Amino acid sequence: MGVGGNLLKRFHLAIIIICQVTIVPTFLFSIAYLIDIDLDNASIGLRTEMISWIFAAGITYGIISLGLALIMSGYTPFYISNNGGWLAVTGLSRRNNDPELIDRARLSAYKTPHGTMSRLVHKKIKRENYDIMTVHGGLQLLAIPLQVILIAVPLIIMEGVPKDLIKSDSAFQLGIIGYLIALWAAIRIHPLISSRLIGVAYLLRNILGRFGRISWTMPLILYWIFARFFLALSLNWLGVDYEQWHEMQLEKIIIQTVVDEAIIPEKALLDSIVAISVLPMATFTTFSVLSGMKEMPEWMLGQEEKLENVNTNALEASNTREEKSDDDPFGFFSND
Repeated sequence: MGVGGNLLKRFHLAIIIICQVTIVPTFLFSIAYLIDIDLDNASIGLRTEMISWIFAAGITYGIISLGLALIMSGYTPFYISNNGGWLAVTGLSRRNNDPELIDRARLSAYKTPHGTMSRLVHKKIKRENYDIMTVHGGLQLLAIPLQVILIAVPLIIMEGVPKDLIKSDSAFQLGIIGYLIALWAAIRIHPLISSRLIGVAYLLRNILGRFGRISWTMPLILYWIFARFFLALSLNWLGVDYEQWHEMQLEKIIIQTVVDEAIIPEKALLDSIVAISVLPMATFTTFSVLSGMKEMPEWMLGQEEKLENVNTNALEASNTREEKSDDDPFGFFSND
């Protein structure tokens, strides 16, 4: 891949990250609540009173998802690790340029889910010549089962824990704690699954692409819509009363602070659950692919790749010496 093409795809992925945490949730909230379809009168209108909530909810959950993805995955730029970690860079540690601190920071970044996934991506695109955007799409497909689990965990906790064990107003907080634990585990499981199934996911993404041009937004949007539909269907089938949790929604607290008279949809909780289940995993994947495109420092590479680099360099040096020997078989121009 040329330098220009590499920069273009990195810019493309950066745009994807920005859109994932701003435009996508706002767009999907707009589809659900902004358009008012009246089948009886065969008319379509806009619910302008919902605009304040749509933008507040979209941006709120986008920022939350971005923060969760970065924190849970242990995202650390190479610059930070090479300077001793976040504490040293921000001036909270006096041990500036301490070799031991730098080694610890590098080892910590190496072991994080972000580091593991980035190395996997780097290996596929640099050594096996995988297309970077297809790799990104394949990893997004592999994240879907984990996103389904993230949707189910808080609901199971909130409805499954016996009422006599916890207070009625504590079920929501307990569900959020369960969600955070599940997200922490999912982000660590995703690289393990991807290391085994990335080839299959890559092939599947290629096959899907041949049926028509699939943009990066389409799988995310379709999954969001289906997840919300089946979530609402499941809750209604189980007879779950989720209106009791509305008062604790974060975007409601924020929007009523800014716009006191804003209207909150009755089913907003469904979109909140889908948002915090879908977006963090999608953002984690995109950040990992973006990091995997870069030239990685030697300390970030695994031992297998280090040995391969050493062998490659040794082979190149041997070929260079042979070429020089052919040009000067009697050693007349040798520096020795």
